[in-house]
Amino acid sequence: MFVIGLTGSIAMGKSTTARLFAEEGVPVHDADAAVHRLYEGEAAALIEAAFPGATRGGKVDRVALGRQVVGNTPALKRLEAIVHPLVRRAEEKFLRDAEASGAKVVVLDIPLLFETGGDSRVDATVVVSAPAEMQRARVLERGVTAERLEALLARQMPDAEKRARADFVVDSGQGIEQAVTQVRQILDAVGKMPRRRK
Repeated sequence: MFVIGLTGSIAMGKSTTARLFAEEGVPVHDADAAVHRLYEGEAAALIEAAFPGATRGGKVDRVALGRQVVGNTPALKRLEAIVHPLVRRAEEKFLRDAEASGAKVVVLDIPLLFETGGDSRVDATVVVSAPAEMQRARVLERGVTAERLEALLARQMPDAEKRARADFVVDSGQGIEQAVTQVRQILDAVGKMPRRRK
């Protein structure tokens, strides 16, 4: 089974690209969605123990948690030490289930793929990118402030570096039809590539 790692900075079109892979019949594991599920279940008690007042009604209150971790590197590291192993366990179960079902290719949608060393767990990397001014416009349309965008980008590897490290780049600035074509070309290409996971 060939594992594709999909990544891209905020508002680059990664979620749309993940959906395009799914529409081609490829199983997709969304790390962000896994975190949301964990925050509503398994991780809530662990997070409350580490960050008192960060949950409400047995679920993580993201605003309350954010007040305790945003801009606080030691607190963020403590949170990651709780959440990342649980996300990895969910990812491993997804991979086992996909392999058992006979999937030939799967996608791991991981926002911080390169930043967390996740690229060592995949056979090829796909970065979704768009021009910086398009990214900025998309973010501001979502109601995110320019300051928040800068803070998010500061935590992420620059887009140019991600593109340079990628095996494939999907340019989401060219419209949906072009993105579909690019996804299909990637799936054709990986069918001929060797696996390289460690």
